Amino acid sequence: MQAVIDITWWQLGLFLTTLIIPLSINSWLGLKLHKEFLLAAGRMVLQLILVGLYLAYLFELNSLLVNALWLLIMLLIGASAIVSKAHLPRRWVYGPVLTGLTLALLPLLALLLFALLQPTPWFSAQYLIPLAGMLLGNSLSGNIVALQRLNSAFQDKFAEYEAALALGATPKQAAQGFVQQALQQAQAPIIASMATTGLVTLPGMMTGQILGGTDPMIAIKYQLVILVAIAVMLVTSVAITLLLTLASVLGPTGQVKLSLKSAN
Repeated sequence: MQAVIDITWWQLGLFLTTLIIPLSINSWLGLKLHKEFLLAAGRMVLQLILVGLYLAYLFELNSLLVNALWLLIMLLIGASAIVSKAHLPRRWVYGPVLTGLTLALLPLLALLLFALLQPTPWFSAQYLIPLAGMLLGNSLSGNIVALQRLNSAFQDKFAEYEAALALGATPKQAAQGFVQQALQQAQAPIIASMATTGLVTLPGMMTGQILGGTDPMIAIKYQLVILVAIAVMLVTSVAITLLLTLASVLGPTGQVKLSLKSAN
């Protein structure tokens, strides 16, 4: 098998000029996204370079305390991003989101590191940080979609909720349909991804490993582990977040303590 092919910085810079194509399309269609697109691309390049430098240092240091602190920062920023993008009141939703991510992530990481991969040491930054980042990153959109769906359900179908309460349902029972719909919508992308992976799409992680010289079957094993872990992380974190959010914003008699439509 061919050895890893490095990409020089000038080659990378030259390839980045292909961004002119989407910029030109945005300009041609009058989408007024060129500034936002350029800013996002610039941030992506800068952030990835800085993360690359930091991870090289992190991998060499390989400290349990530093790794745990970095994991905590990832959780805090991830929860903040979800609440911000969902446009919901931080006071009532941040806690449930952070709890949902934490309770879904930590057991999965423990299973992956202690039972499956078994790196030495078990907190090896080379495994811990990328795995946590991949699981959290793929859970953000699902949690955002679920919270937005829950929010819109309370806005559009509040009369149905009140009717269920009037008929004797508990607040949890009255809102159960909203939770079901939100969870279904959040799962739709990962279900479609699992159903088409290998036939329609080749995941980026597997492709990157193969391009990096890894045996295809080893890359496939890792990809299967990651996809299953992502699915478990997504469904678990969304379910916990939704249930805790309801417990946070609904009073014992069913009143909504604070409008879910409120901004942060």
